[in-house]
Amino acid sequence: MAPTSHRPRWLWPLAVANLVANVGIVVTGGAVRLTGSGLGCPTWPRCTEESYVVHGELGIHGAIEFGNRMLTFVLVVIAVACWVATLASLVRTWRSRRDWRPFVLATVIALGIPAQAIIGGVTVLTDLNPWVVSLHLLVSMAIVGVCVALLDELRGPERVASTQPLQRLTWLVLALAWVVLYLGTVVTGSGPHSGDLESRRTGLDPQLMSHVHAIAVYALVAATLGLVVWARGGGQQPLASAAGGLLLLELAQGLLGFVQYWTDLPVLLVGLHMLGAALVSAAVTWVVLAGRARTSA
Repeated sequence: MAPTSHRPRWLWPLAVANLVANVGIVVTGGAVRLTGSGLGCPTWPRCTEESYVVHGELGIHGAIEFGNRMLTFVLVVIAVACWVATLASLVRTWRSRRDWRPFVLATVIALGIPAQAIIGGVTVLTDLNPWVVSLHLLVSMAIVGVCVALLDELRGPERVASTQPLQRLTWLVLALAWVVLYLGTVVTGSGPHSGDLESRRTGLDPQLMSHVHAIAVYALVAATLGLVVWARGGGQQPLASAAGGLLLLELAQGLLGFVQYWTDLPVLLVGLHMLGAALVSAAVTWVVLAGRARTSA
C-alpha cells in the first residue's frame, strides 16, 4: 500500500528500523548473558564507580556489556526520530483518528526504551537478579509487539474483521504465547546461563521448569493450529496466513528448544532461541491485528 501523502517519507523506514533495532537488542542482550558479561560493567549508570565508560582492566566482558549499553542510545535516536515523524504527521491532520494511533504507538516505544534502560540498570544493581532479568527481557518483547502494531497502522493491508469467535481465539493464542515467553525466562533464570558466575539463580529445578515450559508450548501450538484451520475454513485468508507464519515459527522454536535441551544448552543455540522468541512476539501481535478490520488510509 502506498504511504499516505501527508506523512513524512522517512516515517516508514524509521518504523521498520524501530522493529529491527528492538529485535536486535534482544539478541545483543542475550549475547551479554551468554558470554558471562552481565556484570562486565559492575554498576549503573556508571560503568565503574569512577567512570561512565569502560576501561581496559574490565577486559572483554566489560567491552561487551558497555557495547550493549551504547546500543540503547541507538534505539533512543531511532525511536525519537520516529516519534517526531508521527508528530509531524499528526500536526498536519490533527483531527484524524488514524494519525493519532501511530503517534500514540510511537510515544509508547519512545518512552519504553529509556524505561527498559532503567530496568537494565536495576538488573546490574541487583547483581543480575533472575526475576528482574526476566522483566527486562519481557519488556523488550512487548516493545517489539508495539513496533509491529505501528507498522500495521502505517501500511497494513486492507482486510475485513474476522468473526468474534475467531478474534477471541487470536487473543487466546496471544495469551498462551506470553505464558510461553514468560516461562522461557524462568527456565533461563533457573539454568546455567546467568550472565555472571557469581549471580544467583531462581532456585527452581531447571529440568522441571523445562517440562512446564514445554507443556505451555504444546498448548500454544495446538491453539495456533486450530486457528489456522478455522481461519482457512472460514475464508479469512489474512488471518490464516498470519497464523500459519506463527505456527511455523513455533515449530522451529520447539525443535530448537528440544535440541538445545539435549545438547546441554550450547550458547549459539540459546542465542538463536532468544531471536526466535522475539520473532514470536512480533508474529503473535500480527495474528491479533490480522483478525481486525483495516481500511485504506
